Amino acid sequence: MNILNKKWFYASGIRALRTVAQTAVATIGTSAAMSDINWVTVLSVSVLSGLLSLLTSIAGLPEVKEVK
Repeated sequence: MNILNKKWFYASGIRALRTVAQTAVATIGTSAAMSDINWVTVLSVSVLSGLLSLLTSIAGLPEVKEVK
């Protein structure tokens, strides 16, 4: 599988950005319920989730068909 193409980078980038946004919203919501938002934690957890999303995308993306 060739992951070094525009379609893969675009699809995996969109997935990673969505994951980062979802994680940030969840972390902020949880922190707000405890009345103390630690922005460093929100940022670090969100970036880590985006990185994990990219690494998971290496296994394959259904929206990017394999070219043989």
